[in-house]
Amino acid sequence: MYLGIDLGGTNIAIGLVDEKGNIIVQDSTPTLGTRTADEIIDDMIALAEKIVADANLSKSDIKAIGIGCPGAVDNQKGTIVFTENVPFSNFPIFDKFKKHFDAPVYLENDANAAAYGEYVVNGEGKNIFVAVTLGTGIGGGIIIDGKIFKGSNGVGAEIGHTPLVLGGVRCSCGQKGCWEAYASVTALINQTKIAIGEHPESLMNTLFKERKVVNGRTAFDAAKQGDKVALEVVNKYIEYIAGGLVGIVNIFQPDKVVIGGGISKEGAYLIDPIIDYVRKYDYNQFFEPVKIEPATLYNDAGIIGAAFAAKNFL
Repeated sequence: MYLGIDLGGTNIAIGLVDEKGNIIVQDSTPTLGTRTADEIIDDMIALAEKIVADANLSKSDIKAIGIGCPGAVDNQKGTIVFTENVPFSNFPIFDKFKKHFDAPVYLENDANAAAYGEYVVNGEGKNIFVAVTLGTGIGGGIIIDGKIFKGSNGVGAEIGHTPLVLGGVRCSCGQKGCWEAYASVTALINQTKIAIGEHPESLMNTLFKERKVVNGRTAFDAAKQGDKVALEVVNKYIEYIAGGLVGIVNIFQPDKVVIGGGISKEGAYLIDPIIDYVRKYDYNQFFEPVKIEPATLYNDAGIIGAAFAAKNFL
């Protein structure tokens, strides 16, 4: 058995994972990221101990512990170097866990961990596998010959921060024009709000008034009901997603790309036009086109990926 830990800005999710990638027991607790790093880690350890107890196991049954964490991590030193949404800076997380567990601990970027989880379930046998998660930002991971691609310094594959529009919309990273600033769900929400402001007659505005919130579904739901303004928002958003994917496909020519995040539940309505766009602009017009599909694990991807990254590190 392996423990997979997904440390997010909102929740800490932990699961007990078996050799086949099945989650046996899982639970979560709020991160409450305004607290100190020590307080957050104490909750993480307490939840991990609870899960082991809930499965009627002892700590000695745990072969390894994998932790997926946002930001930059140093697995060799066992430290979380920096995160944006939780208060970690050169934090020695290995030392904290060693006081409670004898099992080896493996640290991985959360987007890489989620990508690896999708690979374990959907991509084994593929030489090059890419996972893209559309959410608050754009996360992603690239798996080459079964290994997570990290670049020369461990922080490679930050695909959300590749330039899409030079000098464009400011991104959360401080730069302008990043793919994330146009194709994340946060970007879609901003695009929807702008469209509502310019076209108050749009069905999107009616949905906003009914639901009291603008979210990633607002434009899609209105577009499916024939609202022309919403359809323009959706089509442009899909173009932003696909435009970024073309760059990834042209560089890596992967066997398969999966798209995750809550917006991927739109299914064919989202994926089919992305496929058409990528095939149109893909440099490769001579061989089998890349497969592009929705991801399947959703919130479980980070847990499974962290656990298996730790498993393969042994």
